[in-house]
Amino acid sequence: MKRQAKYISMLSRILVLILGAAALFPVVYMFVNAFDTPAAAGEPLSAGWGLSGFYEVFVRRPDYLIKFWNSLLLAGAIAAGQCALSSLAGYGFSKFEFPFREAVYFAVIVLMLMPYQVTLVSNYLITDALHLNNTCWAILLPGIFSPFGVFLMRQGFDATADEMREAAMLEGCPQLRLLIQIAVPVCKGPLAALILLGFADAWNMVEQPIVFLKETFRYPISVFLAQMDESRMHILCTCGILVLLPVLLLFLFSEEDLTNAALRR
Repeated sequence: MKRQAKYISMLSRILVLILGAAALFPVVYMFVNAFDTPAAAGEPLSAGWGLSGFYEVFVRRPDYLIKFWNSLLLAGAIAAGQCALSSLAGYGFSKFEFPFREAVYFAVIVLMLMPYQVTLVSNYLITDALHLNNTCWAILLPGIFSPFGVFLMRQGFDATADEMREAAMLEGCPQLRLLIQIAVPVCKGPLAALILLGFADAWNMVEQPIVFLKETFRYPISVFLAQMDESRMHILCTCGILVLLPVLLLFLFSEEDLTNAALRR
């Protein structure tokens, strides 16, 4: 039995190493190509290693950084809006009784199961009627309404004890203050997960900017990566590194809250 357990442990480690190498290979490939210097016409495929891609992205062509900041502002605003609205809605569904509560919540779950492309046309018609197309509001307003965020925050609030809430209500604490100072800090895990997933989803969006925005200078960097060809691979991979950093830093920043929430479960 001990020998069998040893073999199973060894096979598990080998499988983890293989899966880890497969997951890291695209990242390593991106870093290698980012430092590659393209050759001139009539020369070999590569002229060696260099920083030409980084010079092009960070110094010579400011439009790459402009697209990066467009993405950062849009994704940050959408993630913040989702946290605010989802916390309010999730707290309401979890702690308040009102007519047709479960029916409305079921409708929210149905919306969560639908892909974004299903509501893209209706969102376009509404934002066009409000004269918001070709502005950031056409992307922000539909983006901050997250059925998944409502579902996630309700599950977090349902798992919290009602004793603290009842004690605060006996002391005359207003509901909004109770939500901000008591309920939300207790649900750090679901909130951190919502921030990370909402930011990553908005960070990678492509269809929404193409549909709602007309001027290309307003596009986020995700649209640029989707439209760029392989003839400028060093620029593409350098921008890929630039795109990777915010999501990676956000994950490292929220890792402790996510781990603690998983351990409590």
